[in-house]
Amino acid sequence: MKIGNRNIGGEEAVFIIAELSANHNGSLDTALATIKAAKRAGADCIKLQTYTADTMTINSDNDNFQLKGTIWEGKNLYNLYEEAYTPWEWHKALFEAAAEEGLICFSSPFDRTAVDLLEDLDTPAYKIASFEITDIPLIEHVASKGKPVIISTGIAGTEDIELALDACKRMGNNDIALLKCTSQYPAPIEDANMIMVKDLAERYKVISGLSDHTMGSTVPIVATAMGAKIIEKHFILDKSIGGPDASFSMDEHEFTEMVKAVREAEKAIGKVDYSLTEKQKKGREFSRSLYVVEDIKQGEVITEKNVRSIRPGFGLHPKYFSKVLGKNVKRKLDKGTPLSLNDF
Repeated sequence: MKIGNRNIGGEEAVFIIAELSANHNGSLDTALATIKAAKRAGADCIKLQTYTADTMTINSDNDNFQLKGTIWEGKNLYNLYEEAYTPWEWHKALFEAAAEEGLICFSSPFDRTAVDLLEDLDTPAYKIASFEITDIPLIEHVASKGKPVIISTGIAGTEDIELALDACKRMGNNDIALLKCTSQYPAPIEDANMIMVKDLAERYKVISGLSDHTMGSTVPIVATAMGAKIIEKHFILDKSIGGPDASFSMDEHEFTEMVKAVREAEKAIGKVDYSLTEKQKKGREFSRSLYVVEDIKQGEVITEKNVRSIRPGFGLHPKYFSKVLGKNVKRKLDKGTPLSLNDF
């Protein structure tokens, strides 16, 4: 998969997305400053959300539209989205600011008109949010644009995932990534289930990754170890500005530390390679080998008493021990002499 100038998958570095979401708190200046901070923190990409309250829901006081059991307890859906949305007239400036910083920028659209806006901005990819994975018409419309499609699976069972994948493929789009997501805000670490990152890739033959709502860097590190090629985290300039998503977002310091930890995890994972580095070869000097541990006169027999397997590793390999026992030495061997094949 290629998004902008970045290849994603294979041996490439993990693609790290800073999710702006509602963390502009209604200020374009804050949004622009957040993009600069995301660059400083080591993000590869800044991601937006493109919707209005009217494209997400309807303005209704019906009990169905009241939020319960979340951090937004008691809020009305329409009012929440009115507070959280990113004004569409900001999008051009945000895309341009990201480009100036060398960041890739794309968005999660929530209806066809949002897709049309993003197409006008030449978005390099699309993200389908967890709660939109069941919106097959939207996924078909997104996939029809021929751009990479990244899909979060926060509320999805296997049937939902398969329907979404089929929708993309019907449109001739096989450039798909699936992100493991726990749609709780914040999400408990015990619900992260990071083994799913590996299973999504193997089961569906796609690039897999993580859209994370847990606190801290532990889950992104584990995701990296499980083969994640994309990691997305909510990013905020300063938690003190507040806003609907502030409580489960990372500030610049936290995000910087996460990026550092992910990059170190990538280095630690390495590759399958049984050859020895020069340092490892040098280290073998401290392995065991066969040494003379008591003086042996010429012609005497090698025994378990006068030859042992000890450190360091300059003598014969210990695999020869049983073969040298009972052999007569050709020359006088002093204690501390490494045994060689020429000695008997």
